[in-house]
Amino acid sequence: MQESKPTLPKTIRAWTRPDSPQLVTAKSIFDYMDGAGELYIGYRFDHLESYEYKAKDLNNILVEVYFMKTSDDAFGLLSLDWEGEPLNLAGEPAQIAGKPVRSGKSPQSKAAPESSSWPRALYGEGLLRLWSDTVYARIMAHQETPESKEAVLALGRSIIKDRENPPPPKLLQKLPDTFPEDWVLGKERTSYFRSHLVLNSIYYLGQENMLNLDLSSEAIASPYEKKDSEGIKRIHFLLVKYSDHKRARQALGHFHNVYLPEHPIFLQSDSSGEISNMFLIEDGWLGYKIKDETIAFIFECPDQKTARTIINQI
Repeated sequence: MQESKPTLPKTIRAWTRPDSPQLVTAKSIFDYMDGAGELYIGYRFDHLESYEYKAKDLNNILVEVYFMKTSDDAFGLLSLDWEGEPLNLAGEPAQIAGKPVRSGKSPQSKAAPESSSWPRALYGEGLLRLWSDTVYARIMAHQETPESKEAVLALGRSIIKDRENPPPPKLLQKLPDTFPEDWVLGKERTSYFRSHLVLNSIYYLGQENMLNLDLSSEAIASPYEKKDSEGIKRIHFLLVKYSDHKRARQALGHFHNVYLPEHPIFLQSDSSGEISNMFLIEDGWLGYKIKDETIAFIFECPDQKTARTIINQI
């Protein structure tokens, strides 16, 4: 990590922090948090610095600064939950698809997910989460008040001060904004990750790491939604990039053995050519296309025609 380390003020309004943070490493993260450590280890986590700001007769403000190995990993942590009000801590309004991000709402815009449209900070109910280069931070007021909100935002500004703003992961550029027949990307549920444990928290495939995901791979999961007379339909899209085409083919072979044992497939590990397939399974049509080091999957597609149309466009 080459960028400068954030400098948190000793005092912010009525709140004061200790001189030194609580240092949390990959070995001690499970002692620090109950059940959530796997989430951070599933990215290229380096360490965490935690501060508790205290004030007389006021509730504490917790600051957690997660230092990741790459900017993509810090973005990935933010991408796991887009709920909240998008903020530009430099002072300008921030939006995604032309409106604030809210959970539980279907996307209305067909705008492509350009780099500038992904927020870098989200605030809601006393919690600020932000991505700044290789840092992901959580700043939480245990009780939200106008004063605590101002302090939380000021602490966020101190973290991003004088830091670079690399673009989001390049893999996002391969994510279509729409598919034919009015299937629209659900940007508010789009997540970037590396670990099968993180994947299972987004879209559960099974306990086994059937796609051979590890820290050398990267993936995006997102729904595509379509409104019709019957309501909202949803297709789940998964895009995985491996370090090379051999690892991609090994992963697809493993996926077939575990998830589609009744549909064996022969793959030459030294080949990088394109292969696509579709299968009708219990919850709808499953399709995939592999080319070079990348595999694209669709799950729960409502019919074969739609599955074929989407697979042909990928």
